Amino acid sequence: MHDLTYGDVEKAAARIAGRTRPVAVTPAGPGRAWLALEFMQHTGSFKARGAWNFLAAHREAGTLPPAGVTIASGGNAGLACAWAARQQGLPATVFLPGNAPQVKVDRLRGYGADVRLAGTEYAEALAACEEFARTTGALASHAYDHPLIAAGAGTLLDEIRAAVPGLDTVVVAVGGGGLFAGVAAAARHHGIRTVAVEPAGSRALHAALEAGHVVDVTVDSVAADALGARRVSETALAAARHADVTSLLVPDEAVTAARQALWDERRIAVEPAGATALAALTPGGPYVPAEDETVTVVLCGANTDPADLVRRS
Repeated sequence: MHDLTYGDVEKAAARIAGRTRPVAVTPAGPGRAWLALEFMQHTGSFKARGAWNFLAAHREAGTLPPAGVTIASGGNAGLACAWAARQQGLPATVFLPGNAPQVKVDRLRGYGADVRLAGTEYAEALAACEEFARTTGALASHAYDHPLIAAGAGTLLDEIRAAVPGLDTVVVAVGGGGLFAGVAAAARHHGIRTVAVEPAGSRALHAALEAGHVVDVTVDSVAADALGARRVSETALAAARHADVTSLLVPDEAVTAARQALWDERRIAVEPAGATALAALTPGGPYVPAEDETVTVVLCGANTDPADLVRRS
């Protein structure tokens, strides 16, 4: 396991400079809470950061093969990989579960990716991707479990910190743990707390903390297309063991309500994963900031069909 450091995040920031969009932040309402609008990133999620860092680092090392890059994804990591590959003139082959949202499949093809459907869960798509890499020589990327991917995601924290003076706490959703691991590494360097939020039906990090090691979990959540990893990365588990990290669970009902509230009150359309972190702070949620605590909640992705957000009378 690579011990992710702030130095890794700094190197990633240098590689992605001018290639990704700086995060925008906006007040979340009364108090000292903010929203980080990372769903406005290229490809509609934070994943663009890690994807660019991964390919740029391999280009620097001269290790980009003619067969291009391949990745298994619930959708967002594949989109980011395909986008970064197209920008750098590389072919991309993306493996998705057969039940991936059509909006993500269509966008992948729009980026020029060769899209292949395998199984019904991320783990099955990953197995197919690994076999493809073995037989073709394509460079295997990963949706979350790679230090370059996690370090790229971690660049988000310094941008939030620059936009929100006096930041005390950052709240992020967790699937496989790439965003969390990168953000936590940067946050720890600055003495900032990290709150890791998972759907109760997709609790790979929470289960690993309870077991004391990485374990497989059953995935059954409205946010499973983006937060549907069966197991969290070892790097994420190591990060979660620090005292400055809190791991929380939210029910699907809270995720759906937070997503709907973002649309009703702000006309922000995010996917369920994008609303998962916010669900922890909604009324009755498991995280209640202190009166003097400055908190930023990351809205991490918006690759969704917004039709179900429109309330019909």
